[in-house]
This record gives sequence, C-alpha cells and structure tokens, in this order.
Amino acid sequence: MRTIGIQAVITLVTYFLFIAMAFWSVQEIHIERYIPMRALPGKLLIVLLAVAIGYGASSFFPFFY
Repeated sequence: MRTIGIQAVITLVTYFLFIAMAFWSVQEIHIERYIPMRALPGKLLIVLLAVAIGYGASSFFPFFY
C-alpha cells in the first residue's frame, strides 16, 4: 500500500515538473505576435497549452516505479 502512495507522489511531481517546463517554453514563443488576442484569453491559452504539452510529455516518458 505504501508503494502506491510513493508512485502517486512521483507521478504528480513529474506532471508538475513537465507542465512548468512547458509553461516556461510556451511563454518564450510570444503567441501574441502571431494571433491577435486580448490579455486574459491569451494567458488562458498559454496555460492550457502548457498543461496539454506538459501532461503529454510526462505521459510519454516511461518511469519504472
């Protein structure tokens, strides 16, 4: 039972790590140059895009635990 908790913590940490890296990378693209949008929808687009990329990247890497 304890290994299930450790596995859950490792999974959450990797999700947050990859989402943070994706958020940092997506901000550097400067999407507002290519797509004219207001401030709030633009920030929401960046966050949702970072979550999608981060989750996909984290799911792609096999962690053997």
